[in-house]
Amino acid sequence: KPGAPQSEIRIGGVGVNRTTPDFHVITVMNTILGGSFAARLNQNLREEHGYSYGAFSSFDMRAMAGPFTARAGVQTDKTVESLQEFFNELNGMSAPMPATELSRAKNLEALSFPGDFETTSDMAARLASLAVYDLPDTFFTTYVPKIEAVTAAQVGGAVEKYLQTTRFAIVVVGDLSKIEGPIRAANLGPVRVVSADNILK
Repeated sequence: KPGAPQSEIRIGGVGVNRTTPDFHVITVMNTILGGSFAARLNQNLREEHGYSYGAFSSFDMRAMAGPFTARAGVQTDKTVESLQEFFNELNGMSAPMPATELSRAKNLEALSFPGDFETTSDMAARLASLAVYDLPDTFFTTYVPKIEAVTAAQVGGAVEKYLQTTRFAIVVVGDLSKIEGPIRAANLGPVRVVSADNILK
């Protein structure tokens, strides 16, 4: 995208399906990493460095394993620095989880849960998910207790299992003339240039 003022970054790989037994642990883990405004990725790339208007992550859980992605639109001239900060945060998740951060993430998930049922359409969507993913009828009544029961050790296990950065692919869309050289020089991995025309055919 010649002249693009920002580079769009996507980092990730194959995640998990919706019926994973690690659902609640992954939910808390992702809330800490990039699932909220106060999460590590956003605090780093937006609040601390000012590289982006917002940086987030998510597990798109489907009937089959959907993707995990960490993502942001960043300043073109800070593309490599942003990539490095992404990996600092992804790799940093392997460190022991501070109790205060874990508690904050669990509280955020628990307190925001009722908002999923505010409207009739919200309720219909939540009920539909029970049928689509063959979830137990008790899923909603047990959601908050299971979130609150997540431990730091469980989060650490999920990080080791699902956030192995050596398995991730990186996609960057931006002004090739400005970002290709610095990205290659950063030696993050093999680099392949693909034109939008080839992707969209």
